[in-house]
Amino acid sequence: MASTATVPVVDVSGLGSANVADRRAVARRIRQVYEDLGFLYIAGHGIPRAQVDGAFAASRRFHALPLEAKTALAINKAHRGYMGMATSPIVTSSVAKVTRPNLSESLMILHELADDDPDLLAGKPLQGPNRWPTDLPGFREEMLAYMAAMERLARRIASAVALAFDQPEDWFEPHFRKPTVWLRLLHYPPQPPDDDAQFGSAPHTDYGFLTILAQDSTGGLEVRGNDGNWIPAPPVPDTFVVNVADILMRWTDGILRSTPHRVRNLSGTDRYSLPFFFDPSMDTVVARMPGINAHRPPQWEPVNFGEYVMERLDKNYAYRIPQQRP
Repeated sequence: MASTATVPVVDVSGLGSANVADRRAVARRIRQVYEDLGFLYIAGHGIPRAQVDGAFAASRRFHALPLEAKTALAINKAHRGYMGMATSPIVTSSVAKVTRPNLSESLMILHELADDDPDLLAGKPLQGPNRWPTDLPGFREEMLAYMAAMERLARRIASAVALAFDQPEDWFEPHFRKPTVWLRLLHYPPQPPDDDAQFGSAPHTDYGFLTILAQDSTGGLEVRGNDGNWIPAPPVPDTFVVNVADILMRWTDGILRSTPHRVRNLSGTDRYSLPFFFDPSMDTVVARMPGINAHRPPQWEPVNFGEYVMERLDKNYAYRIPQQRP
């Protein structure tokens, strides 16, 4: 059932103020919404519309390539590359019994690594080369510039979260010295309108810290409200949708909510979106922030982020499941 509630819009331009009172006012508003719903739109973020439009245009160019060219970039063990249509079921969803893979295809791009990066040379999880198309001039540069802009924005929001919990604004920085960043170029074809068991993205919560989503004009994103009904989160010009993910919920001992959401593309046309996932360094140990709910034991034991995320990837992606590998 659809809900009559809406996802709030928060102007975050005050986070760039030299006055800490201005930054604190925005931080408190962000916390208020994240405690209630876990999702908001941000306006006043400072990312030029032309840069977002350019990223979408690049994504469409990629998805318009022949299937043979895309499958030549098949996802590698470092979780970078092309994932074909309907190859990612959300097995670890805690909010729904998922019976079918998501009706989508995507290109996954993670943080770039230098050839002499010690984690790369050691073969550590998620440390490997991105898979770039060779016949799309400027594609790599445009995607990396967009990712850099998203990372700067994510760090600003992380500082606001720290401030909202009366911590120094750089409290999260040690946990993001070498962040795990992901940009997923998603394409959702139209789905049958009378098939309630099929989703573009089945109900789930995100694994990590924050997700910053740019969506095209198609719509289809829905957020589960406090009453259990689904709230549409349609495109709002010059905003991003930004939501709390599971690791940030753990850090705040459940005060901030990692809220279930889903995608149903009932538009009759193709849908494109650009989720950017901003997550901690792989060796970060996530434990409850100081000063939170000190009167009771934490809801979750400390967890190593790298181990946590790999356990989920190993269950949710067909290429990582032994019996489904070619």
